[in-house]
Amino acid sequence: MPDTFGPFAPGPARLVVLISGSGTNLQALLEAAEDPAYGAEVVAVGADRPGTGGIERAEAKGVATFTCRVADHSDRTAWDAALTAQVAAHQPDLIISAGFLKLVGPVFLDRFTGVYLNTHNALLPSFPGMHGPRDALNYGVKVTGATLFVVDAGVDTGAIVAQVAVPVRDDDDEASLTERVKTAERQQLVETVGRMVREGWTATDRRVRIP
Repeated sequence: MPDTFGPFAPGPARLVVLISGSGTNLQALLEAAEDPAYGAEVVAVGADRPGTGGIERAEAKGVATFTCRVADHSDRTAWDAALTAQVAAHQPDLIISAGFLKLVGPVFLDRFTGVYLNTHNALLPSFPGMHGPRDALNYGVKVTGATLFVVDAGVDTGAIVAQVAVPVRDDDDEASLTERVKTAERQQLVETVGRMVREGWTATDRRVRIP
């Protein structure tokens, strides 16, 4: 039997967004959630370091924030448990990694099975890791893009929720390609999360379906 999630009507779904940097994907979600028809609200934003632009964006919108640094805990296991507790305190329906540069551990994944999403700047399973656009350019592909997926214990290996293609131009460098991928990535993230919370989704093995 497939795992079934949502939809979350009549009330808006509760999103917790995890970030490490400036929070441009977070900003797109915050703006989308201002429309009641979107079906979700960002109830908290967490970071793995203090002083991030993403935390500032959240605070400007009056959204609760928290910081959970690895250095403040005895080891990664303790950090994973602390992060899990801080996220769980906000009772999320869906958790979004929007540029969160830490791999969560088994406690987090067990607690939030099937509802922790990440977005990656390449068409997985091609070019996982930190440098998707650069790796795509170096390989010489003609099409790259962005992938939204359910996080599992691997690195960019989870079940794929959605993908969007971005052509690679002959005159592209890493900066220009990265910027176009980011634009497509933000649009896909906002549109797909909206559909998921309004319509629900199922996951069977590696196949994720939104009605």
